[in-house]
Amino acid sequence: MSDQPGVAVTGASGRMGQMLVSQVGASDRLRLVGAIERPGHDWIGQDIGEAMGGAPIGVIVTDDPLQAIAPAQAIIDFTAPAATLEFAALAAQARAVHVIGTTGMSEDEIAALEPAARHAVIIRAGNMSLGVNLLTQLTQRVAAALDEDYDIEIIEAHHNQKVDAPSGTALMLGEAAAKGRGVALGDVADRARDGITGARRKGDIGFTAIRGGDIIGEHDVMFAAAGERIILRHVASDRTVFARGALKAALWGQGRAPGQYDMLDVLGL
Repeated sequence: MSDQPGVAVTGASGRMGQMLVSQVGASDRLRLVGAIERPGHDWIGQDIGEAMGGAPIGVIVTDDPLQAIAPAQAIIDFTAPAATLEFAALAAQARAVHVIGTTGMSEDEIAALEPAARHAVIIRAGNMSLGVNLLTQLTQRVAAALDEDYDIEIIEAHHNQKVDAPSGTALMLGEAAAKGRGVALGDVADRARDGITGARRKGDIGFTAIRGGDIIGEHDVMFAAAGERIILRHVASDRTVFARGALKAALWGQGRAPGQYDMLDVLGL
């Protein structure tokens, strides 16, 4: 039995799935033991290495999550909310660390993770990169330091295939800004402007989503007042930043007490 924790990757054929498979394969601290895809996918039954255009690595793509998760000590999951809830229940049964990078989860879906977190470690974040998590901390601190004379706007840009908006990272930044202000994001979020909207309501946190081309991820937090603007910015130019963070989380979660954690816990911020 290897002393390297085994990892199962969900959504293995997707952009992030393939990146995660590659990064786990290149790691000297983790090993790939499972690759999961939805039923009917062309890759089912193929070696994941060959399906990705390389050499076979001995891991067959399956549509049976239980088969892939059973030998794993960690599951890395960048899929969709409904699938993530299914994987959470299976990860809890296996007592495996569940690293969740899935975005677009509703408050009810996030709350539905709680039963699984009683039995296993769940590490969930809207963004797994070190830089974004530092940006989150900075956003909270700046929001706490400035009063409502500074309007807060969060502008995010992603590729044209992204299905949710605002991005999970944008919402994470919005939560940080709201926390700094001592308010609930749900009470102050302005996520849709169209037509004659009237003047901006003081204290709101605005969101703008841009979709185009192959943009990996760009996030600005703007604090705008009369005569000045403060802009905090993060630009991702390579998806490996998210994959590396997810692998770090999978390792960090080994041996931890069951519960829900985030990347700030992983990074000690």
